[in-house]
Amino acid sequence: MILIIVAGSLGGKYLDQKFVSGFPVYTLIGVLLSVFAALYLSLKDFLKK
Repeated sequence: MILIIVAGSLGGKYLDQKFVSGFPVYTLIGVLLSVFAALYLSLKDFLKK
């Protein structure tokens, strides 16, 4: 779960550095999407058992 969130934040940070803007929008999007993905995968695994 932590690895997914770290990957999303690092990917967003990379995109923010590549496409410079005033607000770190790609980092925010990366973190939010990765948190939702981690929660989805965790709940899917938990409910399966």
